[in-house]
Amino acid sequence: METKNTELAVLGGGPGGYVAAIRASKLGIKTLVIEKEYLGGTCLNSGCIPTKTLFHVAERIEEIKNSGIFGIDVSGYALDFKKAMARG
Repeated sequence: METKNTELAVLGGGPGGYVAAIRASKLGIKTLVIEKEYLGGTCLNSGCIPTKTLFHVAERIEEIKNSGIFGIDVSGYALDFKKAMARG
């Protein structure tokens, strides 16, 4: 195992942790982030942000479904779920 000298260890790479680590690093502090899963935490990877993406996709689909009242025919539309989630 490789040994690293550090001055600050930040536990958790969620919204607070990674911001604190970036700030400390910019101040010249040798910083280490310890995260058990993915940098960004739950909100970024599986909570708030992906949920907001799905919410916006659902709104657009609802607009498409109701566009007929304006004389717009969009029959045959399709949702590419992977592309929609990649955008979020």
